Amino acid sequence: MKILVTGAAGFIGMSTALRLLARGDVVVGLDNMNDYYEVALKESRLQRLTSQPGFRFIKGDIADRAGMAKLFAEEKFDKVIHLAAQAGVRYSIQNPHAYVDSNLVGFVNVLEGCRHNHVQHLVYASSSSVYGGNTKMPFSEHDSVDHPVSLYAATKKANELMAHTYSHLYGLPTTGLRFFTVYGPWGRPDMSPFLFAGAILNKRPIDVFNHGNMQRDFTYIDDIVEGVIRSMDRNAERNPAYVPDDADPATSTAPYRVFNIGNNDPVQLLDFIGAIESAIGQKAEKRLLPMQDGDVPATFADTALLNDWVGFAPSTPIQEGVNRFVAWYREYYSI
Repeated sequence: MKILVTGAAGFIGMSTALRLLARGDVVVGLDNMNDYYEVALKESRLQRLTSQPGFRFIKGDIADRAGMAKLFAEEKFDKVIHLAAQAGVRYSIQNPHAYVDSNLVGFVNVLEGCRHNHVQHLVYASSSSVYGGNTKMPFSEHDSVDHPVSLYAATKKANELMAHTYSHLYGLPTTGLRFFTVYGPWGRPDMSPFLFAGAILNKRPIDVFNHGNMQRDFTYIDDIVEGVIRSMDRNAERNPAYVPDDADPATSTAPYRVFNIGNNDPVQLLDFIGAIESAIGQKAEKRLLPMQDGDVPATFADTALLNDWVGFAPSTPIQEGVNRFVAWYREYYSI
């Protein structure tokens, strides 16, 4: 197949594109290479892709309406994996317009490209952040997600609503994947595993929010990629058992699906830090701080629906995943 991967120079984007190329798909990677975090890391990821046969990179912005229309019209993709977005909960508090431009304007450009060019299936990144202030654990796709606590989360919830509209009006199969705290080699520098490892290796204190009373459903990148590709390979379908008077947010009479994709095994933040300390062989100096605005105390993915749909079952233990990440970090930064 010919597949568009947006955000191809990103963490999940690069890893997904590599797996697609390895199985023989043709991949067009799109990325605007912005400086939200170090561009050199994005360029290094991109180098891993450009050396592969079957890959072509296009530098472009999903918020560019004319550019996106041209890309879709010229390339005629079979399927689209849309991972480009302005990420980060905390950054959305200081820079709200960046989220509107990328996550709302950019997403409708992707939807329009799929609609007008007969794309067979759109798989897009949602987020565990949509669960907002929910306290019922584990988080289930059947639960309401109408109370986001950050603008980032609100844009991801909006993406799900927009996708449903296109599935309903135009019969476009869409699958939203709610990612839960993805970590591993080539990860994002703004996320806690990266921040913790860098600080410990450089003998700096680490900031631990909510005084360490946090749980996260940390999910290893290889498990995530497996779930993304399995989801792409099975087009979203209409749910014949859908009952409008008892609406299930995860399905529809339209070819629309939403799934959690996580480890289904939350870890205490201090235990995760302990795994990093073990991998490095050094204890962290911890600064215990209060909860940050827009953050939540716990995430826990119920992944039964995705397991039933495509056989998704994460298999990487936390210590093993952390060991691989730390080994990569040491090599990449020569520490």
